[in-house]
Amino acid sequence: MKALIVFYSWSGKAEKMARMIADVTDGKICEIRPKIPYTRDYNKVVAQAREELKNNFLPETKELEINLSGYDTIFIGTPNWWSSIAPPVQKFLSENDFSEKTVYPFITHGGGGSGHIERDMKTMCKGAEVKRALVAYEADITKQTVASWIERN
Repeated sequence: MKALIVFYSWSGKAEKMARMIADVTDGKICEIRPKIPYTRDYNKVVAQAREELKNNFLPETKELEINLSGYDTIFIGTPNWWSSIAPPVQKFLSENDFSEKTVYPFITHGGGGSGHIERDMKTMCKGAEVKRALVAYEADITKQTVASWIERN
C-alpha cells in the first residue's frame, strides 16, 4: 500500500492522528493550509466556520506538492466543524480526482462525533472506495487503535 495522509488541523488534533497513521503506514504526510490562516480565537473560528459552511465558502489554500496519481490509498483527516468537513478539506476534495483510490477518512471532534462527514466524503470522493472513518474525541487514540482500524478495513 502506497499511502498518502492529507489533513487539515486547526487545533493540532487531526495532525496528531495523521502522524500516528503515517507511523503505522509509513505514508507521506501532507498538510492542507489555508492561505489566510484561521484565527486562534476559538469563539471567532466557530462563528467563521458556521458562516463558511452556511455559504458553501471554500477558502483558498496553499498549493500542495503532491500528485495523487502516485498513491492508491489516501487518508483524509478533518476536524468536525458543525457536523461537516472543514472547508479547507472540502476545497481539497473538490479539486482532486479520487477515482480508483481507497480513501480512509479520519475525524476529530469535541463531542459532535462524525456528524455527516462520512456520508459527505463518500459523495465528494466519486469513484473511490471510501472506508469507514476513524473517529476520535479530541484525538484520544493510540497507534494500536490506528493499526486495528486500518486492518479491519
